Amino acid sequence: MDEPTGLVELYRGENPIVDIVAVHGLNGHPFNTWTTRKTKKFWLQDSDLLPKSLSRARVLTFGYNATVAALLGKTSSDRIMQHAHTLVAELVADRELEDASQRPIIFICHSLGGIVVKRALAYSASRTSKLVHHLHSVFVSTYAVLFLGTPQNGSGKASLASTGSRMINALTPSKIVDTESQLADALHPGSEVLQNITDMFAPLMKNFRIYFFWEQEKTNLGTTLSYIVEETSAAPILDNTERAGLPYVHADMAKFESRNSPGYRLVVAALLRYSRDAPELISVRWIQAAEMLRTKRQNEAAELVE
Repeated sequence: MDEPTGLVELYRGENPIVDIVAVHGLNGHPFNTWTTRKTKKFWLQDSDLLPKSLSRARVLTFGYNATVAALLGKTSSDRIMQHAHTLVAELVADRELEDASQRPIIFICHSLGGIVVKRALAYSASRTSKLVHHLHSVFVSTYAVLFLGTPQNGSGKASLASTGSRMINALTPSKIVDTESQLADALHPGSEVLQNITDMFAPLMKNFRIYFFWEQEKTNLGTTLSYIVEETSAAPILDNTERAGLPYVHADMAKFESRNSPGYRLVVAALLRYSRDAPELISVRWIQAAEMLRTKRQNEAAELVE
């Protein structure tokens, strides 16, 4: 399957009231990350799975270059930022063309895809200047984020570098694994980037419903079995957040075979609950955002007169 990039619409229910946006992670794929290996069940799109439960949702997936070099290389700060900016720009454009700029958004992210979404929301939150305030709409409209195996904790460079190393070992085909020296170069600046984005996102979390999921099965890394993202990192215990384990290895925790697959009901029930609750709250947030931007423009005009 060719690697699609950008936003792809997977399903559109009748008169949708929410946009669900899926974002894959390291060495992931906008379709394959969410598709079972043997039976090729794509639960985000299969008519018997998510669309059946969320008949008034629009489901999209975002594709981007998620190779090791692109996310954890020496230029990882720029690359993650570029992917985040592109995600915001494409969502804004897509929703403007759909006449749905104020429709609630729910993100579901696997692995380091959650880092891209965090960076995207921080970027959107900051876009309040006159010529770019349309980019602020993604932040205002986002109601919830589901993180599947995303490293969250701020325990420092060494821990995040170790997590990145395990991700590379688990998710990168052996024929393209970096050499040890390249890997060392990649992980240390990369871990700083992950830490900075985590710190940037922390004060924004109160604006969203957050659900953390962690892997309950260890991944075979050849010489050892290990959790790719430890429970304490993937699902910190924080006020006003939800958390649950999924009985899969890291690479498979975003794949569901059927409605009876372990963890499927947990994830879809959360999406359904958030979809029902989002419209009322997001409509209020848009009123508040409009007032904030109006006041900001008035203050800017007053400063010019002085």
